[in-house]
Amino acid sequence: MRSATPLDFLRGAAPGTRVVVRYRIDDGVTDALGYLVSLDATECTVRTRRGDVVVPLDRVEAAKEVPPPPAPRAPRQPAP
Repeated sequence: MRSATPLDFLRGAAPGTRVVVRYRIDDGVTDALGYLVSLDATECTVRTRRGDVVVPLDRVEAAKEVPPPPAPRAPRQPAP
C-alpha cells in the first residue's frame, strides 16, 4: 500500500486547516507552521504568526495537519 505524499496531503487539505510544511531552503530545511491559505499548481501559502509564507511545492519535503494551538496561559499572579 502506497502512503500519501506531502503534496497529496496538501492538495486534499481544505483552506483554514492548521498545517506544518517542511521545505528546502538554501541552507537546509525550515518549517512553516500555521493555517493553509491557498494552494495552486506551483505553491502553497501558509499564514504563520509572523505573516504569510509562500512555499514552492517543488521544495516541500513533508507536510501534515497539526492540532490547534494551546490556549493562552493565565497571567502570573505576584507573590503575596
